[in-house]
Amino acid sequence: MSKLTALIQELVEPILTPMGYELVDLQYGREGGRYILRLFIDRPEGIGLDDCERVSRAVSALLDAKDPIPHSYYLEVSSPGLERPLKKETDFNRFAGRKIKLRTFAPINGQRHFQGRLLGYQDGQVRMHLEEGCDLAIPLEQVATARLVFDLADNEED
Repeated sequence: MSKLTALIQELVEPILTPMGYELVDLQYGREGGRYILRLFIDRPEGIGLDDCERVSRAVSALLDAKDPIPHSYYLEVSSPGLERPLKKETDFNRFAGRKIKLRTFAPINGQRHFQGRLLGYQDGQVRMHLEEGCDLAIPLEQVATARLVFDLADNEED
């Protein structure tokens, strides 16, 4: 995470939490000749258009007042979607039992891509039951990306 995205996260999270939202992810970069700041938010009840508008107004006002971004940019606020990223230790426990895809920075047992049921997070490791039938514990610092896999059977239980 760059210094600028860390600063933006530090500014934004304290206003989202009292509003009942979780900042799932934050992306900032140049696309097609313009800078875009994307915030992905969630809450237990899910996210609708009104939520995105409410957060966009609050974050815009905050960023206009603090002015941490040195040039013009577009702000986008959205839901993380059905295949939301898992980033925090709490995410890995919250979504235990769900199907996930995980990619590591370096190969583990000769591979970097894994898919299976998330067992949770314990002692600094993400634990999974792989589709091949075995369990694997991956140190969190080795996880490059992890995200839920949409599975209709998982969502019928919710």
